[in-house]
Amino acid sequence: MKKKDLKKYLNALFLIVVFIVTLWAVFRGKDLGQIVSFLITANPIYVILGIACVLMFIFGEAVIIYYLMHTLGIKVKLYRCCLYSFIGFFYSCITPSASGGQPMQVIAMRKDKIPVAVSTVVLAIIAITYKLVLVLIGAVVMIVRPSHLMTYIEPVEGIIYLGMVLNVICIAALLLLVFRHNILKSISFKVLMLINRIRPFKNLQKHTERLERVFSQYEGAADFYKTHKSVMVNVLMITLVQRFVLFFVTYLTYIAFNLSGHGMPLIVSLQAMISVAADMLPLPGGMGVSETMFVDIFKPIFGEELVIPGMVISRGLSYYTQLLISAIMTVVSSFIIKEKKIEEKAEEV
Repeated sequence: MKKKDLKKYLNALFLIVVFIVTLWAVFRGKDLGQIVSFLITANPIYVILGIACVLMFIFGEAVIIYYLMHTLGIKVKLYRCCLYSFIGFFYSCITPSASGGQPMQVIAMRKDKIPVAVSTVVLAIIAITYKLVLVLIGAVVMIVRPSHLMTYIEPVEGIIYLGMVLNVICIAALLLLVFRHNILKSISFKVLMLINRIRPFKNLQKHTERLERVFSQYEGAADFYKTHKSVMVNVLMITLVQRFVLFFVTYLTYIAFNLSGHGMPLIVSLQAMISVAADMLPLPGGMGVSETMFVDIFKPIFGEELVIPGMVISRGLSYYTQLLISAIMTVVSSFIIKEKKIEEKAEEV
């Protein structure tokens, strides 16, 4: 069995194990029949609106990709950018810390003859902005500490701080890669040499060349940041809206059960803090942690009986529906991209 295939099977096994453990932890000792009866009472109109929000969230990244590509002079169609977005979200959903999304997007873009140097710059900007929005939200809440939010957040405050630290580390590493890639390059090569001493590689030159290629791809990113400041502001604003569209799903879930008494800003802000905490944890889609935090934070808001059904719908829409739709579209995109390559070869003949 090839190492790449083995890695895929191990990732799939890890995803299944985490999913089973999550189900056990959340539903242990609960009356499943009662949960189902409450789920049936949810207004389907708001569930459909929740699905629409998930699609808007995915399309939000497609718009950013399209915008940045055209800024860089790459004339790519919007529907292709939607396919790249679906691919990214699917692999992000099934890999720890969402680490698999962007490499697969680069591969898809390369099949569409988009230079790796361009796709890397675009995806680096998206990754930094995506994490930066979460850090900014978390920083504002944890510094200002509004009492109406902290009442619900305090039981899970430690996990939120951990998520903040992990996101800051990720952003710092990406910024080093973009603006001071020589520093990170030097560190990476020293680590590679250290690993080689402990456990010699069969082909050290192959690993060295691979690192060289990775760092060379980011050389143009710093120039783009410096010369397109207004573009970066626009991307930040789009990302902010994109993020809050997904957080809004929890409020739609709340009103789907005909609940009232708590406003949209409170519920959306609390869901944002769950994302701050779980986004960078080494679990696919923050699975397990997101569900547990939802129950801990939203129990006073949804109530003892409805908090589990609320979590099932909110999380089912924001993560599992996103995963399912992205999986279907990833399969579709593989045929579309393949067909384009075949057409191009036919034209050459």
